[in-house]
Amino acid sequence: MSKKKGEAPENEEREVKTPEAEAQETTAEEKKPAEPTAEELIAAEKDKYTRLYAEYENYRKRSSKEREALYAQVKSDTVTGFLPVYDNLERALKTGCTDEAFMKGIQMTMTQLEGVFEKLGIRPIEAVGQKFDARLHNAVMHVEDENYGENEVVEEFQKGFTLGDKVIRFSMVKVAN
Repeated sequence: MSKKKGEAPENEEREVKTPEAEAQETTAEEKKPAEPTAEELIAAEKDKYTRLYAEYENYRKRSSKEREALYAQVKSDTVTGFLPVYDNLERALKTGCTDEAFMKGIQMTMTQLEGVFEKLGIRPIEAVGQKFDARLHNAVMHVEDENYGENEVVEEFQKGFTLGDKVIRFSMVKVAN
C-alpha cells in the first residue's frame, strides 16, 4: 500500500477533540493578554513623558527658588557685617571735626557705603516722625510729650534696614505717648 501525501498513517491515532477540550482551548486563548496596539503604546509613552517633564519643571522651579533664597540670605548676612561700620561712620559725621579734609573723607566714605547698600537693594527704614510699627521698629524708650501724636517715633538711636520685604535690622527708637 502506498501512502498518499497529506494522509495520516493508518496505525497512528488521530487526535480527537471533545467539545469540552475545545471550550478550554478557546478560554485559554481569551485569557492570554492581547498585544497592545501601536496607539496604546504611544499613549503610554506620551503619558510617561508628560509626567517626567512635569517632574523636571517642578524640580527646576524649586531649585530656582532655593537658589534665590540662599542668595538673599547670604546678601543679608554680608550686609549685617557692614552695619557696625555704617553706625561708626554715622557717629563720626554727627560728632564733627575741625579738619575739613578729614570730615570730607568721612562723608565720601559714608556716601560710597550708602551707594553699595542701594545697589544691593538694602533700604534704610524711615523712623522719625512715623507711626510706631513693631514690624520695623524696636522701641527702647517711651516718653510722654504733648507736642507729638499717639505712638509717634520721636528719636532714632540706631538706623534699621530692609532687604526687599525682610528686615535685616530693626530701628531702635524712642516713642511718644
